[in-house]
Amino acid sequence: MRAGTSGRSGAIGPVARVARAVVGAVLGAVTALPAAALVAACAAALVAAPLLVLRPVRRAAGRAAGGAALRLAAVERARMAACYGVETATRSTPLRAFGYVAARAPVGLLGAMVLAVPLVGGYLAVSPLEALDGNDVAIVPVGLMLVYVGVQGTVGLVGVERALARWVLGPSRQDLLEQRVAELTESRAGVVEAVDEERRRIERDLHDGVQQRLVALAMLLGRARRGSDPERSARLLRDAHDESRLALDELREVAWRVYPATLDELGLRAALAGLAERCPVPVAVEYGLSRRPGRSTETAVYFAVREAVTNAVKHSGAERITVDLAESPDGLTVQVTDDGAGGADPAGTGLSGIARRVAALDGVLSVTSPPGGPTAITVTLPATRPRAAESDTRRPLPH
Repeated sequence: MRAGTSGRSGAIGPVARVARAVVGAVLGAVTALPAAALVAACAAALVAAPLLVLRPVRRAAGRAAGGAALRLAAVERARMAACYGVETATRSTPLRAFGYVAARAPVGLLGAMVLAVPLVGGYLAVSPLEALDGNDVAIVPVGLMLVYVGVQGTVGLVGVERALARWVLGPSRQDLLEQRVAELTESRAGVVEAVDEERRRIERDLHDGVQQRLVALAMLLGRARRGSDPERSARLLRDAHDESRLALDELREVAWRVYPATLDELGLRAALAGLAERCPVPVAVEYGLSRRPGRSTETAVYFAVREAVTNAVKHSGAERITVDLAESPDGLTVQVTDDGAGGADPAGTGLSGIARRVAALDGVLSVTSPPGGPTAITVTLPATRPRAAESDTRRPLPH
């Protein structure tokens, strides 16, 4: 079922992209009309330049032309993003917007003629039918040729529009720098918030678990020390010994949750194997990495998987969890899938913490969790330099 769904969506994707591109080309032909009208109006204003000698008139004309160009450019940005998937700068100067409108007006008008070619060709190809004009069959090859030329022309038109939008409206170096600074500032704040949340969780674990065990241990030792009955004192010492072992176990658990020593000593593969062993729900780990990733990437992947598995155990009622790590051309991808009830909230504490940790490494978190499940949490991290002279295959996995 899962493979069938993937194949069907893969077939629909290209069709949807082609349909959006065609719709974008048609809309571009429509928006070219007001763009051409604005260019013509500005050309007429240049002819009537003597009337623009007065400064108030010149300013009013400039504001009107700049405002119209900005509005048309905003419409074009929306069309490019929705139909072509081209993201452009959100801010633009009136001069830059007018330059784009002036350059796009002839492209859009030419696009209208290009779009008409396959329609004419299609008509000629079917025109020999009795229901239509009943033309000679010899016209069919001409119609098919026009359809082919029109399709190729539409492809070229879409490419020209994309290139023109990126060149004129695309983000400048200053825009990219400001965007990068904003992303780094946001990710830094997210990391600080995630660290604070981790510290509060550690404090709760120590206070509610280990500290209570140590208090009980101290009380037992105090009672044994003050007692006069040797048998009762021996029993209290045995209880104190048992309590000390439980305190050590809880302290070991807290240390594991803070940072597992296995991650540094044996690597990510062994750490995930240990995580799977400790989980009350069966966890299958598919490890597809050929070499050990960098320390920061390794740490981010481990804690992302741990948080995703913890959420699945606590909230989804899953009976099986799968962790799949694979290499991609852009870096590393890890997906945690469970067969639980679904409905995971990306804005929740756990998933938002994963997102902040991943964003600090320029990674991306995506969550797919429809009601009824299954839930798939995917983390994509960029490629980093692997650890030198280290490999997960150098040491055997713990049994």
